[in-house]
Amino acid sequence: MYADRIKHLPPYLFAAIDKAKQEARAKGVDIIDLSVGDPDLPTPAHIVEALCLAARDPANHQYPSYEGKLAFRTAVADWYKRTFNVNLDPQKEVLTLIGSKEGIAHAPLAFINPGDIALVPDPAYPVYRTATAFAGGEPAIMPLLRENRFLPDLDAIDPAIANRAKIMFLNYPNNPIGASADRAFFKKLIDFARDYNIMVMHDNPYSEVYYDGERSLSLLELEGARDVAVEFHSLSKTYNMTGWRIGSVVGNADVVAGIGKIKSNIDSGTFGAVQDAGIAALQSPKGVVDEIRLVYQHRIEILYKALRDQGLELDKPRATLYLWAWVGGSSIEYAGRLLDKTGIVATPGVGFGQYGEGYIRFSITAPTARIELAVERLERMK
Repeated sequence: MYADRIKHLPPYLFAAIDKAKQEARAKGVDIIDLSVGDPDLPTPAHIVEALCLAARDPANHQYPSYEGKLAFRTAVADWYKRTFNVNLDPQKEVLTLIGSKEGIAHAPLAFINPGDIALVPDPAYPVYRTATAFAGGEPAIMPLLRENRFLPDLDAIDPAIANRAKIMFLNYPNNPIGASADRAFFKKLIDFARDYNIMVMHDNPYSEVYYDGERSLSLLELEGARDVAVEFHSLSKTYNMTGWRIGSVVGNADVVAGIGKIKSNIDSGTFGAVQDAGIAALQSPKGVVDEIRLVYQHRIEILYKALRDQGLELDKPRATLYLWAWVGGSSIEYAGRLLDKTGIVATPGVGFGQYGEGYIRFSITAPTARIELAVERLERMK
């Protein structure tokens, strides 16, 4: 009945977690959900108001343009200039997406033929590997190991594999690990991609969720990056807009055009009113994001200390919404014990790939009071 491309597809990680949560709730368990990076904070009011106004505009009731409104793409370009000092041509180097996940999932269709290789990190957001498989490509794994600061060891990639690779997926600040990349790594990455004629797909939705005033990088800040890379960005994490489904891909004009060609044959664009609200988000005063970031940093501090007090081995992240803790042994078994003993739901690291085994990912996207209650409950795990 099913096509071959989905017959061997593993269950989507978060769908399996949802099932476990539903079963626990059916038993009367008071669940504290620290499994999914879905911001609990509301979308800022001025963005909601912009949507309400735009939804009443009849011009937004028709099909939107495939590439997105020029006004939204210009707002993206302006935001990149203010945030990263990166100059983008909104007409050729910016494409509107129905959330960055959609763009990432479609990108391999534009560049991968059956049998081509995509370099994929492990552990990683599952969509990189799935999208490669859907395009008929072969994922070649780049392990992200603690001894290498959770960065791929580019020198360890077999040249025979690199020569066959068409694209590489990367994600810094990183989900699920919370690791960040520095300029030295990005420079080496650009040289590697140029040497092997690989296009880098850099997934960067967490750039603004950083702590201690140490802002995260855009790959496109570095010289030569635009020759070998595009960057995906989303309004989901920065402005608490996960349900709105709006993002962008920017950078190399040929790659942006390729993704746009796929999208024009698959979807009909992003609702115009959501794009107008996206413009309001991108033009938000700096203090809006600063306030959100302070809430997240407070939660990180609370949960980081509690996990360390449990004897778990982990680093305090410089960015993202996640804590990546080494528990040893089976991550699925640990997550099961955690749920049974405390009612806390966290994500088994193995769900992000084989090199995630032994780790658990905790998210801070629950109200602060619930995270404080989770800290109290963690005492039961001792």
